[in-house]
Amino acid sequence: MAPLPTTAPPPAQQSAPAARRRAFAPVLVTMAPVALALVLGLWGIRREDTLWGDEAVTYEVAHRTLPEIWRTLGHVDAVHGLYYLCLHGVFGVWDGGLAALRLPSVLAVAAGAAGIALLGRTLAGPRAGLLAGLVFPLIPAVQRYAQEGRSYALVCALVIWTTWLLTAAVGRPRGRRWAAYAAVILTACLLHEFALLTLLAHGVTVFRSGPARPVTRGWSVAAGVVVVGTLPLAVFSTTQSSQVNWIGAPGARHTLGFAAVALIGLLCARTPPRTAAAVAKVPPPPLRLGTLALPLLILPTALLMALTPLRALYVERYVLSYTAALALLLGAALDGVWRRAGDGDGARGARLHGYAVTAGAGLLVVLALVPVGTHLRTPQSRQNDATAIARAVRESARPGDGLIFTPARRRVWTLARPQEFRGLSDLALDRSPVASDTLHGTELTPGAVRARMLAARRIVVVHDVAGEPLEATDRENVKRSTLRADFERCGTRRVTRAQITLYARPGAC
Repeated sequence: MAPLPTTAPPPAQQSAPAARRRAFAPVLVTMAPVALALVLGLWGIRREDTLWGDEAVTYEVAHRTLPEIWRTLGHVDAVHGLYYLCLHGVFGVWDGGLAALRLPSVLAVAAGAAGIALLGRTLAGPRAGLLAGLVFPLIPAVQRYAQEGRSYALVCALVIWTTWLLTAAVGRPRGRRWAAYAAVILTACLLHEFALLTLLAHGVTVFRSGPARPVTRGWSVAAGVVVVGTLPLAVFSTTQSSQVNWIGAPGARHTLGFAAVALIGLLCARTPPRTAAAVAKVPPPPLRLGTLALPLLILPTALLMALTPLRALYVERYVLSYTAALALLLGAALDGVWRRAGDGDGARGARLHGYAVTAGAGLLVVLALVPVGTHLRTPQSRQNDATAIARAVRESARPGDGLIFTPARRRVWTLARPQEFRGLSDLALDRSPVASDTLHGTELTPGAVRARMLAARRIVVVHDVAGEPLEATDRENVKRSTLRADFERCGTRRVTRAQITLYARPGAC
């Protein structure tokens, strides 16, 4: 008896499991990078209960009332205003101290890792996306700013998702996609106006890719909206430009570091990636990986460095989004190495050998990064430690001693632990930071400062370490000349990039 013919399931039933797998694939690609980013971000998040000066500013300003924050931004730090308001909301929900201060940055890096994984998957395939997502939170600069109470990790995450939105809009130019792109990058620019440099990098990407007219028109309109939306903040922040006077020309270390990163990116871009189209048999991605990543890797940093003869503005954290491009390029290059090592002749032994070599190389990289990661979670990894400075002042002083900050902006170090300075007389202070709606208060006239110093028997001076440039204002000159002429140095101690020196009248040490 002949077997009965079997009825094949309908095509919809045949493709349903595959469709479910395709729908769930992006989630799978992002799970490991997000988990790694959270683990690294939460590891040592309190940094031995210390924080550095910029974080102390964030913590104190975010705890002011909304009217006080608004008035402060009129005097100083307008460029960080939106971030202070965000942290004010965080502390309103959960005032969890240092953990609450840094947790938004941890979550931002985790969101950024997810975005990197999805970008890599779209442009170079699932494995390249997974590897790029895992590389991103391992980069030392990312680990550092994942644990700082400042806006840089959040800006970087927004740049990553803006870049993802750009690829989506280029692939299918729709008004809603360009509106989403403009909204996200405008938010990044309002958090820190140097995110506008990302817009320039994206412009290079768009016009180098030879797009259709709807793409160039859509991007141009979105870019115009972002520029117009950022312009008021940019113009107003120029009235507070003295805040960045401390920035110097990039040294040899920064210049060589940038050159090395750019060279690595260029070499990785030469590795032909296995595109998502080749893996999933779908239409090719709208943008090539190198066309997208290289401008973001090189252009923002190069522009800031090139502006140095006119105005020194380069600081690595201002262009942290270069790490996103570096992770994408490294992920694609690692995928290429993996393929060449394991997929060459199709033999199972060769593939296993290739996977073992790749896994071993990855393990070596992780082990090499362990000392770096451990150091980044110590107080010594930051320029200064406001908590340790406050503790050193308390140990050096007696109740009733005078206190001098030189330069005056170092008074921000009191914001971390103001209780440690109680019982001391701030001899130059006229109005406190909160009362004056500033970060370091306002000071008396030079003559009044000198008179109050001469009335003191002992003075604890909080100042920069030797080699830092000295401010040449009349007030700062009076502080230094009075100490030299009428007091003798009793002892000094260095705490990271700060120095605490005890002065006393001759014979009173």
